[in-house]
Amino acid sequence: MRLAKKIGIAFLVVFIAIQFIQPARNKSGQVLPTDISKTVTVIAPVAAILKTACYDCHSNNTSYPWYASVQPFGWILSGHIRKGKAELNFSEFGSYPIRRQQSKLKSIVSQLNDNEMPLASYTWMHKKARLSAEEKKMAIEWARKTMETIDTVK
Repeated sequence: MRLAKKIGIAFLVVFIAIQFIQPARNKSGQVLPTDISKTVTVIAPVAAILKTACYDCHSNNTSYPWYASVQPFGWILSGHIRKGKAELNFSEFGSYPIRRQQSKLKSIVSQLNDNEMPLASYTWMHKKARLSAEEKKMAIEWARKTMETIDTVK
C-alpha cells in the first residue's frame, strides 16, 4: 500500500474517532435571576441585539450551529464560548459587583466603538449578528445610560 493511502486511511480513522469526543454544551434552558435582563432595564431593541449578537458566547445559553457537532470545530467553538463567558456572562451579570458591572458596560461601549465585537469570525458565519451603525449606536447609548443608572441606584 502506498504511503499516501496509508496516511489518508490513518487520517480518516482519527477523524472518525474524534467525533466521539464531544465537548459539554452550554445550555441551561432558563433565564437566571442574575441575567442582565432581570437586573437592569434593557429596552426591547437592545435585548434583541444582545440575544442575536452576544448571547451565544456571553451567556449560559448558546444556540449551536450544525457544525458544532463536528470535531475539531466543536472544540474550537467550546473554547470561544468558555473565553467569552469568562470575560462577560450576561446570565450572571447581576451577581457581579457594581464596579465590575460598570466596567463591563464601559467595555461594551469601547468594543462596539472599536468594532472588536461581535468578532468578525462569528459574524462571518452568523450574518444576523452583524450590527448596523444604528444598532451599535443604540447599544452604546443603552450601555452608557445603564452605567449612570447603576451608579445612582446602588
